[in-house]
Amino acid sequence: MNKATISSDIVSSTSLSVEQRLILEKELKKLLRILKQALGSKIFFGRLIKGDYIECVLSDPKHALRVALIIKSFVKSIKIQVSKTTNKRIQRFKEYGIRIAVGVGELSIFNKKKGIIDGEAIYLSGRAINEMTSTDKKIKITLAFRSNQESWNEAFAPLFSLLDVLFAESTQAQSEIIFYKLLNKSEKEISEILKKSQSTINQHSTAVGWFAIDRAVKYFESQIK
Repeated sequence: MNKATISSDIVSSTSLSVEQRLILEKELKKLLRILKQALGSKIFFGRLIKGDYIECVLSDPKHALRVALIIKSFVKSIKIQVSKTTNKRIQRFKEYGIRIAVGVGELSIFNKKKGIIDGEAIYLSGRAINEMTSTDKKIKITLAFRSNQESWNEAFAPLFSLLDVLFAESTQAQSEIIFYKLLNKSEKEISEILKKSQSTINQHSTAVGWFAIDRAVKYFESQIK
């Protein structure tokens, strides 16, 4: 039976200060708790490795794109102060946040207690991440999909590419709203959480292209098995 894995690493994490990395690690641990609570431990497993690398396993692959975008939007919404005079590598972190690869396939071994993940799915997502990081000097892709079915690869590759562009252009405020919307929060609930007017929430949603993001996620969920 197919499972989905997510391999992801923070862009330019080594350029952050010790204080910034500690903030980042704390926030990523918080994110994993939120995802476990939202999806349940039977569906979602996630772990943080070395403070800047996340691995997830999803027993139902249809949730993979939503989870990937939740991770992406959360990282881009983290409030880490970066001055305009800092180097280009730190600016890459602000623009891209995190690289994420989704792999769909079988897992020969998955042992939560021992932390063992082995098999086709994790190889696919891990290989895709390695391909991204090998060209770190010029970032072109930060969101990728790989599977054991060529029809899925052909169908979802352009979808992931378009979403990648949308998220690269999103602001911190827009990313925060996307994060809550992907968790199925209403605009009224988001306005209460963020203490902003509902019209502001709606304006940010429209500007970032929420309608397209929502349709893409629902399409993925309807097609993947």
